[in-house]
Amino acid sequence: MDAGDRPGRLAVGVLGAGKVGSVLGAALAQAGHRVVAASGVSDTSQRWAAERLGVRTRNPEEVVGAAELILLTVSDDALPGLVAGLASTGADLRGKLLVHTSGAYGLGVLDPAAEQGAFPLALHPVMTFTGRDDDLNRITGISFGVTSPEPLRPIAEALVIEMGGEPVWIADADRALYHAALAGAANHMVTLIAESSELLERIGVEHPGRMLGPLLGAALDNVLRLGISGLTGPVVRGDAITVRRHVDALILAAPEAADAYVALARLTADRALAAGLLKPEAAERLLDALGGNIWT
Repeated sequence: MDAGDRPGRLAVGVLGAGKVGSVLGAALAQAGHRVVAASGVSDTSQRWAAERLGVRTRNPEEVVGAAELILLTVSDDALPGLVAGLASTGADLRGKLLVHTSGAYGLGVLDPAAEQGAFPLALHPVMTFTGRDDDLNRITGISFGVTSPEPLRPIAEALVIEMGGEPVWIADADRALYHAALAGAANHMVTLIAESSELLERIGVEHPGRMLGPLLGAALDNVLRLGISGLTGPVVRGDAITVRRHVDALILAAPEAADAYVALARLTADRALAAGLLKPEAAERLLDALGGNIWT
């Protein structure tokens, strides 16, 4: 394959036919590529390989041997070992597109395979995959964080577009920060909302999701449109007494959540002060309320 050419119809292999691999493999099949092999250990992965990709699971070396484009859709921690294992087994990687979907890793994790002639690509779909059948529909229009050697950039971008996504170029050195930003927004948001829901249930609110939904929807819309200028609530108002009452209540009811509240309140105050939304004297009162004697 000429590294500068747009990919034609390719034989696709999926190493890890789980939530991500089965969806992206199916998306490539819809674009006209042909899924020829997949690997998967769990019963669910084997079922998704059959139902979503139309193949039976095989061992990784057989998948590599059958494919021209190989999706590495395993967990971040498993990715280096998988690549090193493929390289050490002598699998024929020459001229094959080796695509990992990790947000945290760049191209370096693929070096053992690239040294044997593979073409390395990092294509990270910016979406949460739950394993539900509607995951395939949810990737239409999403961003993919794309990192590749410059000669492979047209191929990387074409593959993303074929899957229905929008390629966004991420420098190799910025992958960890890029992924931290995404995880901080999406993963930690889930934790915060789950914690809030449990606190509301504890005081007798029967349907916390119904209560939180409109508030969170408006807050998300505000920040996506206005950035930090969309901030509302006691911190930006400088209501130090209210913030202190929040922390005192959390210390009693959910001490494990109090540290997180204090850290986020401090960060919110810092951002609001820098944006000119909070007066310095109000910020000082807030920081005093969140200060070192807070646990006494």
